[in-house]
Amino acid sequence: MSAYPANLIEALRAEPGLKLSQRATKDAQWWPADAPQDKKAAEKRMVELAPLLSELQERLFAASVSGGTAPAVLLMLQGMDTSGKGGIVRHVLGMLDPQGVEHHAFKAPTEEEAAHDFLWRITKQLPAGGLVGVFDRSHYEDVLVAKVKGYASPDVIESRYGKIVDFEKQLLEQEILPIKVMLHISREEQYERLAERLERADKHWKYSPGDVDDRLLWDDFQAAYEVAINRTDNQNAPWHIVPADQKWKARLCVAELLLAALERVAPDWPAATFDVKREQARLEAAK
Repeated sequence: MSAYPANLIEALRAEPGLKLSQRATKDAQWWPADAPQDKKAAEKRMVELAPLLSELQERLFAASVSGGTAPAVLLMLQGMDTSGKGGIVRHVLGMLDPQGVEHHAFKAPTEEEAAHDFLWRITKQLPAGGLVGVFDRSHYEDVLVAKVKGYASPDVIESRYGKIVDFEKQLLEQEILPIKVMLHISREEQYERLAERLERADKHWKYSPGDVDDRLLWDDFQAAYEVAINRTDNQNAPWHIVPADQKWKARLCVAELLLAALERVAPDWPAATFDVKREQARLEAAK
């Protein structure tokens, strides 16, 4: 078997002192030579991944409904507007059984949510045992948007990094394995995607005037991401920087990350709680 998935996952890891300007958004020199090199090859690999992901997810889900306890997986997707979070949900999580997936997209906090600690609304959406949870944006918005737009004081922002590290440690203690992904898109590619949304009537629903407002703060957001990633990256809850200018490459990376996580936590098939041979005999008698 090719060693490329392991090599790829290691290459995606955020390094200490991460500088996003030094991380590729498209053509990466570290991209494994035996990994898919174009969209067609990536699509072929995705077809290969689908049954592997499906079986592991089913084993995870089966453990939770058979009366036992089971861990969970939580995929957290962060990235600038148009970086492809929705596409990841459709094309990667779409390979899983919907009954075993919980998806939540975090928008601006409601009045009730804002009245609580920033992790309050996050905790309410954590996946139960046996499920794959997906956060489209997450608690990191509270050290990204809140920092760039001044929604919280510098002291409050500073306190949140440590709270996030503690929170993610608690996730592991609850047997929820986090996969933290930053979809790293270039400013040039974002322009092209926003322009397409304005040019095509079928894409207008995806466009928001606020996207341009955030684009004008591009450098501030990149700096905020660097601080957040460097302050919260650790061996137990590592960050992965996924090149996102090519959608096929981003989707393949996340699929490989998800497969690795499921391989790590998925239990064996649960044992039957009945006498299998007896039930086979009874079924034959009722033929």
